[in-house]
Amino acid sequence: MDNKLTHHLLWERLRTGDKDAFFDLYAALYYPLVNFGIRVCADADTASEATDLVFTTIWEKHESLTRVDNVEAYLRTFLKRKLLRILERKRKINDALFNAGADGDWMEMSYEEFIVKVQSDELVQHQLKNALEKLTFRQKQLIHLKFFEGLSYEQIAEQSNQTIKTAYNTIYDALKILRKEFNA
Repeated sequence: MDNKLTHHLLWERLRTGDKDAFFDLYAALYYPLVNFGIRVCADADTASEATDLVFTTIWEKHESLTRVDNVEAYLRTFLKRKLLRILERKRKINDALFNAGADGDWMEMSYEEFIVKVQSDELVQHQLKNALEKLTFRQKQLIHLKFFEGLSYEQIAEQSNQTIKTAYNTIYDALKILRKEFNA
């Protein structure tokens, strides 16, 4: 059976909530999508992050997915849009950091804003990466939605199928872990 048909059949099973189909599709298309992402943005970490978000999103929204004839082409388009949003967000963050650095406002920033600002420092970025590894998958996901996509708690709750209070508590717990790791 050719790949296009195999991917189509896995997609249809995924739409019905078949986890095995999801993992089979993930195994078949993860690396081709990451490689495509690298060609789009020339950054392996960003391509990998965006591909993870694509797969996370399709699993979360599997019940509302539409029929797709060419799954790989559909996911490439989805990935390209996700990459463009991530790159635009990074550009905005870099612009904000540049402007904040010029004004010396960093002393008055909230903890969350401070984390975003210090990401420009390579050593601190490494520390942040290690601290993020202490978080659960769900905590990382919600931190990403809150601070990198800029969603409100209501939007996060809706997107992650949680209550607003659960989303808030999950992010709060994740920030406590991050604070502890940075103060260690």
